[in-house]
Amino acid sequence: MLETIGESFLTGYAFAAESRTAREAEQRLETIPTRFRGFAYEGAGMGFAVLDALPFTRGRRIGDFLAGRGDDHLYMVYVGIGWAMARLPRFLWPDVSAYDPLLRWLVLDGYGFHQAYFHTGRYVHAHHRDPAFPWKADRFGWYAGHAIDQGIGRAMWFVGGADAGLVATMIDGFSPERRADLYAGAGLAASYAGGAEEEELLTFWERAGEHRPWIAQGSAFAAEARQRAGLVVPHTLLATRVFCDMTPEQAARISEKARPDGPVQGEMPAYEVWRRRIADEFASLGRC
Repeated sequence: MLETIGESFLTGYAFAAESRTAREAEQRLETIPTRFRGFAYEGAGMGFAVLDALPFTRGRRIGDFLAGRGDDHLYMVYVGIGWAMARLPRFLWPDVSAYDPLLRWLVLDGYGFHQAYFHTGRYVHAHHRDPAFPWKADRFGWYAGHAIDQGIGRAMWFVGGADAGLVATMIDGFSPERRADLYAGAGLAASYAGGAEEEELLTFWERAGEHRPWIAQGSAFAAEARQRAGLVVPHTLLATRVFCDMTPEQAARISEKARPDGPVQGEMPAYEVWRRRIADEFASLGRC
């Protein structure tokens, strides 16, 4: 299953690279099986971001893509842009300040996933963290490490082969202040990508201890992403039942209701305010 996810990502990347227009790529992406289509859109997001960085392309591919069916896969497309950032020289990075102020942190989630997946020894086993990551989109540059860690957590679900016990052990090897973000990312991957049966998900839930609200938060994000794209599949139902004690539709609704309507006051980005509202809601429901 994890291999098919990788193949779907690469297929989406190829569709973006080969298609003359975003619309043409979209038509081809819609032929990917439901369970794996979101990963193909993620790959296309990377492909279009790379094309936008090339000379003479006018940098419109991502915008055109998100003006169509790509908008239903907005979360995955932003993550794919983060993959492109990890491969492009810094002077060709996209201007993330032009992206949705709430969701653009997903670009760094994608960057973190890429680094952990392709540089596992450094980012997963040696616990490397990029110092002073160059984030200029807003005044919350300090948060970049958190968003990257959420992507590293997602990647760890794949690096660990969806072995819940192994993934939990790897996360618990990190310093305590990083574990909440890592568990949230892994919970999202377990819910969106799947790969584990109920017993394994329960093991992961038990091992998370005080970080269970963050697993529920990640699972709710995954449910909303699949719900938005019309891609809810059986493993989504299983994961939200184990992690959130509710259906994907109910978990997605919690995520949607917690979403900030606009800029928030204080010293946290709206994205983190959103995540904390979701985690707090699950804690208040007695789920965690």
